[in-house]
Amino acid sequence: MSPNRRAAESGAPLRTLAVLAAVCAVIATVLIATRGSDGDASATQAPAGVAGQGYGQSAGAGYGHSSGTGHATGAQKDGAADGAADEAGQAPAGPQPVTEIDKTFLVKVRQAGLWEIPAGRLAQTNASSEAVKRAGLHLLDGHSKLDQLVREDAKILGVPIPDEATDEQQEWVRQLENARGAEFDRLFANVLRSSHGKIFATIAEVRAATQNDLIRRHARQANQTVLDHMEVLEDTGLVDSDTLAEVEKSVTPSQ
Repeated sequence: MSPNRRAAESGAPLRTLAVLAAVCAVIATVLIATRGSDGDASATQAPAGVAGQGYGQSAGAGYGHSSGTGHATGAQKDGAADGAADEAGQAPAGPQPVTEIDKTFLVKVRQAGLWEIPAGRLAQTNASSEAVKRAGLHLLDGHSKLDQLVREDAKILGVPIPDEATDEQQEWVRQLENARGAEFDRLFANVLRSSHGKIFATIAEVRAATQNDLIRRHARQANQTVLDHMEVLEDTGLVDSDTLAEVEKSVTPSQ
């Protein structure tokens, strides 16, 4: 065999290997490019809140928070609300009004406690009826709580309230102090049922019209307390029909 033929035969395998190597390199490049493209597509198409973070959360944030933010402070919330109101052409909300009837209501609740708490104590010593003593305990408990509430609310709202009952209320206390037994029972039931019936009507008027949340809450509590007191006073069986007629006349609007 000639040297040229042997050289040609030995060169053929080398060219084949070179071609195969080139083909493998091309295939490897295509595979790498395809995998990289698939990875990018997967990252782009992943639903928000699933990949790399908790359910319903933005990246780097806690549950229900936006990224990099926490709870807004009260001032921040108020500022945002005021800004939104200004953009919408609405005036920001100001302090709630306290009307004259609101103020009168607080004064009357305070004065009621100043004489009905002593009256409830007198029932424990001067009454002969267990039902009257029970009614006295209801007065002591209910008006003690209302008196604390009215002092707190009056301070918050800047409403001056008295430290003494009215002259008429003080006279009722003196009458109860001088009465005993059946006389005390009847006087207690009728004077206090009359007083509660009249302020009950005032509470309804205040609750129906007030624009102040604090007064609204106070009126609701006073309504429940006064209603309870009217019921226990009526349970004594000593409330006269004349007393109820007098209350009706007092609370009925004049024509």
